[in-house]
Amino acid sequence: MSDIHGFSFIDLKIPTILSTTVHTLTYKGPLRRRKKQGEKSETKDSRSLFNLSLYSCDKCVIVLSVSSIDGPVIWRMLTYPPTRRALLVGCGLQMFQQLSGINTIMYYSATILQMSGVRDDRLAIWLAGLTTLTNFLFTLLGVWLVERVGRRKLTLGSILGTCLSLSLLAVGFLMSAQHSPPVTFHPLDPDISNSTCSKYQLCEPCMLDPRCGFCYRENGSTLLASSCVPVNKSSTEHAAWGRCSNSTLMRDKTYWAYNYCPTSFSWLVLLGLVLYLAAFAPGMGPMPWTINSEIYPLWARSTGNACAAGVNWTFNILVSLTFLHLAQYLTYYGAFFLYSSLALLGFAFIYGCLPETKARRLEEIEALFENKLCSCGASDSDEGRQVEYIRVKGSNYHLSDNDASDVD
Repeated sequence: MSDIHGFSFIDLKIPTILSTTVHTLTYKGPLRRRKKQGEKSETKDSRSLFNLSLYSCDKCVIVLSVSSIDGPVIWRMLTYPPTRRALLVGCGLQMFQQLSGINTIMYYSATILQMSGVRDDRLAIWLAGLTTLTNFLFTLLGVWLVERVGRRKLTLGSILGTCLSLSLLAVGFLMSAQHSPPVTFHPLDPDISNSTCSKYQLCEPCMLDPRCGFCYRENGSTLLASSCVPVNKSSTEHAAWGRCSNSTLMRDKTYWAYNYCPTSFSWLVLLGLVLYLAAFAPGMGPMPWTINSEIYPLWARSTGNACAAGVNWTFNILVSLTFLHLAQYLTYYGAFFLYSSLALLGFAFIYGCLPETKARRLEEIEALFENKLCSCGASDSDEGRQVEYIRVKGSNYHLSDNDASDVD
């Protein structure tokens, strides 16, 4: 998997950084306010960007000119409170999308199924294909729901379902660990008896040690002559010694388990995987990208999306590279309980900070971020107001009474 992760970093992370740099240095045209008809309009030099402050009256929003901000686009975004808050929300959505473990599930789905006790490699791959199909079908459901339910509700429902299904996954691994088969046969080879593997009394700690594997015979649902022995250093497919050291020595109904323990709870893990993707795909999959395309004003949109994409791939790499280490040190159920906790934290963030952008005009969306960061998700009471902006086409252009018809 390290090659895959390396490929992701080279081909997707670096273009994101380049995109951020290019868009940061790109000049965007200025905006100017429109006053009441008959009043004289003020203009600024074409290299100045108006910082707009909005306040609402009974039926409209009056737009006031405040000051111009110079510098790169990213600097103007960070120093202008509405775009700074929008950037934090957009990057936060992308961060929690990855911290909820989606690419761990997608990259390691077959491995996770094997960890849960699916012994046949081909069966694990086919079951992983089932989870991928679930992801595809429920993404189409999200396309149908987005304009009917709204971005905010769809995202909240999605991440809550993600949290619950991750907890179900963790419970599946916990049940497997609590019903871990014991080690009943201890090898007589002196080299093996002095190894760390011989000290384990259960399959679960034996399986979590990358130097050991579980060798056992199966008679129906009963395990016989189970032992924890060192793994072959040249191949994890066989033990270093004994009846599981090669295929010819392995008798009928004798199995070698390197990264799993025999269990009857595999179905619980498969159910958790399917429910996880069914919950994630309609909302937390597409909504961070959709919302990021809507919450920035035109002059900051490219830079905002580039920054959000960079955060997405940074946490993609972080989560993907640490999953197997987390599984080793926190156990499998501990790792998924951690992802579930992060998804719950993401739910609190989205509930407090994400406003509804459904059926909003661009100017209205910018006004949603006028308040403090985690109060913008609490109110959706501004649906009727309208704002009009005019883009200046030349540095000395003045809007006169006769120019009212030029406004769309």
